[in-house]
Amino acid sequence: MTKVVDVVLVGGGIMSATLGSLLRRLEPDWTISLFERGPGLAPESTDPWNNAGTGHSALCELNYTPEQPDGSVVTTGAIKVNEEFQLSREYWSALVNDGTIPDSSSFLVPVPHMAFVWGADNVAYLKTRYEALKNHPLFPGAEFTNDPKVIHKWAPLVMPGRSKSEPVAATRFQNGTDVDFGALTKILVNSISGPKTEVHINHSVRSIRRRKDGLWNVVVRNEIGRTPFTVAAKFVFVGAGGHALNLLQRAGIPEVRGYAGFPVSGQFYRCDNPQVVARHNAKVYGKSAAGAPPMSVPHLDTRVVDGQSSLLFGPYAGFTPKFLKAGSWWDLPRSIRFGNIIPMLGVAVTNLGLIKYLATEVFAGRAKRMSALREYFPEANPADWYGYSAGQRVQVIAKDADKGGVLKFGTEVVSHADGSIAGLLGASPGASTAVAAMLNVLATCFPSRKSAWAPKLKALVPSYGTSLATNSAAARASLKRTAAVLGIR
Repeated sequence: MTKVVDVVLVGGGIMSATLGSLLRRLEPDWTISLFERGPGLAPESTDPWNNAGTGHSALCELNYTPEQPDGSVVTTGAIKVNEEFQLSREYWSALVNDGTIPDSSSFLVPVPHMAFVWGADNVAYLKTRYEALKNHPLFPGAEFTNDPKVIHKWAPLVMPGRSKSEPVAATRFQNGTDVDFGALTKILVNSISGPKTEVHINHSVRSIRRRKDGLWNVVVRNEIGRTPFTVAAKFVFVGAGGHALNLLQRAGIPEVRGYAGFPVSGQFYRCDNPQVVARHNAKVYGKSAAGAPPMSVPHLDTRVVDGQSSLLFGPYAGFTPKFLKAGSWWDLPRSIRFGNIIPMLGVAVTNLGLIKYLATEVFAGRAKRMSALREYFPEANPADWYGYSAGQRVQVIAKDADKGGVLKFGTEVVSHADGSIAGLLGASPGASTAVAAMLNVLATCFPSRKSAWAPKLKALVPSYGTSLATNSAAARASLKRTAAVLGIR
């Protein structure tokens, strides 16, 4: 007889962990089964070395503030991402206060966020961006300088060896963070463990099919014994990273028709030399190359994983048809459907610069990659740096009436009309906005429970339902409250 559970969570990353922890608090009696195909929790994009999006809050990521032809800067995207990250901070603070998270430093440490540019046009752009954001309540403490000596003080590795005649500028937010979402995922999943929760590692979901009674049959295979079995679920969430598209397609929900995925692999250089690492304490973001995908903004990052600091530089984009780092070479071909061919062709025709960029990156050698690193760290010693492959990012392609298809920046929740199944597609900012994304899932899939859940959600996320972007007093109060709990400047 097939076992029936209230909720099946597909994937053991930050999205499933966040949704599971929310549902456990909202509905303590519900049964939850989580299935992760890897040998442990958070093995794919949530793993700290696979996920370069640590604490994305649009403080320094210039791709969230595009420059317009008239020289103005659009801040809508940056404000949205920052507000969503603040909801994550509020939820984490609530879990620290109730003892679920014993020590916030186990997954979060303060690290200043900087943007750094060179060249007269880029300096003018950064100045305009700073002016547009500096008085917004979600961006307090903004600093701008075009003084090389000040930049050297903020980020000592960036300036030595650079031409003194070259115009440079930087912004800094000292209230930035570095987040280990892998460690956080393990904390969240551990918090929901108990008789009503089953966590299955090394178990891959093979298919999801609707039953006549409205439940979903989730076919699972134990990757150790290769034994398949079926679980019936009242609600299914597909938080399987890049593999979510394939599973939602197999489930046959009409809402996923027209969606496609474009996989981009991230290559990074890493430095563990303590003498070099000690000289840099910041996340320094620049401007992406022409034609580069949105998640390919170069950055020189301080990373803190398991209490150990390292430096990270990248990404160097690559291409593979896999939708997961441990995925199949057939992931991309299997995702192609009659309904998404036109969107894919539309994107190919209108993004020739992206194709050229990826082709150049794929064949780039070590000398070229070191040259890119030296644009941010001119005196970098090749002996201190080694390359590694990070996680796969699957950029969403969606239908567009005018162009046939468009690359979508960000993450999108795709759910069945009756709310019985939902999944998350997309890449950056991803993990940083997990709480906002999962609150969206709850609102979309469980509208009848909105009133009953509202008091608990407001206790967990006090700004839920409030626009921090337009309510200055609420924004300042939220930032102050969460900074005190999480140990942020």
